[in-house]
Amino acid sequence: MNINNHSKTFICSLSRISMTLAFLLYGCFIVFASSHREAPLIANDPLADNTDLYAFRSPDNPNTITIIANYIPAELPFGGPNYYTFGENIRYEIHVDNDASVPGDEIIYRFTFNRVNEDGTTFFNIRLGQQNLKTTYTLTRSIDGGNSFQTILTDGFVPPNNIGPRSIESEVGLNTTYESLFAQGIQTTSTGETVFAGPVDDPFFVDLGAIFDLGNSPRQEGGNRDALGRLNVHTIALQIPISTLLKDGAPSQPTSILDADYVIGVWASASRPAIKTLRAGEPATFSGDWVQVSRLGMPLTNEAVIPIGDKDFWNRLSPYDEISETTMDEYFFNPELALYMDDDLFGPAVPSFAPFRVQTAALGTFDFSNGADGLFGLKGNEALDGTALDDAVFGTLLLPAAGKPRSVDIWPTFHTGVPNVIPYQLATGKGGNPLAAGKPFVNNFLPNGGDMLRLNMAVPPTPRNDENFSSLGLINAAVLGLTAAPFNTNTNIEFIPNMDGFPNGRRLEDDVTRIELQAVAGVVLAAIGLWYDDFDPATSASPVTEDLINVLSYSTGVETNDAAFTNSFPYLAMPWRGTEINQ
Repeated sequence: MNINNHSKTFICSLSRISMTLAFLLYGCFIVFASSHREAPLIANDPLADNTDLYAFRSPDNPNTITIIANYIPAELPFGGPNYYTFGENIRYEIHVDNDASVPGDEIIYRFTFNRVNEDGTTFFNIRLGQQNLKTTYTLTRSIDGGNSFQTILTDGFVPPNNIGPRSIESEVGLNTTYESLFAQGIQTTSTGETVFAGPVDDPFFVDLGAIFDLGNSPRQEGGNRDALGRLNVHTIALQIPISTLLKDGAPSQPTSILDADYVIGVWASASRPAIKTLRAGEPATFSGDWVQVSRLGMPLTNEAVIPIGDKDFWNRLSPYDEISETTMDEYFFNPELALYMDDDLFGPAVPSFAPFRVQTAALGTFDFSNGADGLFGLKGNEALDGTALDDAVFGTLLLPAAGKPRSVDIWPTFHTGVPNVIPYQLATGKGGNPLAAGKPFVNNFLPNGGDMLRLNMAVPPTPRNDENFSSLGLINAAVLGLTAAPFNTNTNIEFIPNMDGFPNGRRLEDDVTRIELQAVAGVVLAAIGLWYDDFDPATSASPVTEDLINVLSYSTGVETNDAAFTNSFPYLAMPWRGTEINQ
């Protein structure tokens, strides 16, 4: 392999403020602060605010994929008398792309909700068997990219909020149990999907206060806390047969656990009518085209990657719009968080990130710090022939230009997925050359559109009681493939525990905050053989150096959800009760 020295080029971030009049027409009360309030305009419209998205192969029903889209950030369980619920005049949608050769979505699930006050004479939310607001929904499905929709469930039952024992269990309330109401919310569509829509415990776990205090996570003083602990969200959960999600012409059984025909992209959105008209003494009316006001694919993209001047603009794009909006790419080629992992820039200002230092001299040469060239110095070199970085393979997709060092790891993780093509294989078997063939461990490549959760449905689920199950997802699979027998003794395609974890889809248990920080710190580069600067193959016996150990052992201090997940669909914990003493 011919290694060239490269010059550093500083790339200035491009920023623009872009808003639409339609967004301004939906002023609502601002809810309690949360990272889910990721953009200025959607923070004022919580009912339409996507908070999280999950997609994983169902552990107890592996012939299906579970997709969970959460909305309405940081719901206080005791938030009466007007408790949170899904909004009317909103299209809540889950989008699936299964064919990179066809632009746009192939499958869309659309939820629309209806709300009724059953007893307008009381201020209570529940009284004498009646609810205010009682919410139901209609679910429609398109399998032709949105050209037509088929109704597959009507009058879907939405469990009420878990207000308290008198409202739920007593004879002056609903005279039932919340467990029964929750179970009633699990329904089956006419086309075979299992569905649930209703309030649940917020499954995201993170110390928001510390993260947004200029990256003070873990906190340098005092303890850490799950800022979303004992808060609820509203979820839309679908369990879908894999056969339904396969692209046309895909084999009914995968050829391997990394079969490219089994890759899907998933994203969620919320849209509102463009015009809301208010007249004195009359109900509001809605008209005009539907306008997307929120979307979500990969976690934390808009919160922690897109700068504030572009957050509203990003929210109204679809992933497919990102292909032409290339200014967004710069935030991935040179991510802001990497500035705080570089001692030559702002690293010393963020002591919590001290374990993170991006490679500036991987293999003695390659610099991946912001503004550097990364692997671009190899452009045109015969060493790239036949690899994913060869223009003849994927064009300039992964090595577009100088000064874009993270075009080979951060950008594809968020925008294309990762192919099972050299160099995107583990360093196991490479003999010290990152451009040699290694051990395959991921293939969720779908170069159609931008920010989506990409999932290879052929990868088996890791049992949640497996001793190797880890919230570090694909990073843990890489560690096992590099260090643990029998995985590190061959270069075969074989199942390694947690190959089904983030960023190959996203499981509820995955610690995405930690994984994404580790990724920005260069752990993916290290996994494929571009080791940290403190590894010298001439003097070091193992690339498992102090720098690598620092990255892998980093923790924000909040590593698990505050409530246990369940073993069956929808896997989420029931919502916190409004009368809990320890709120």
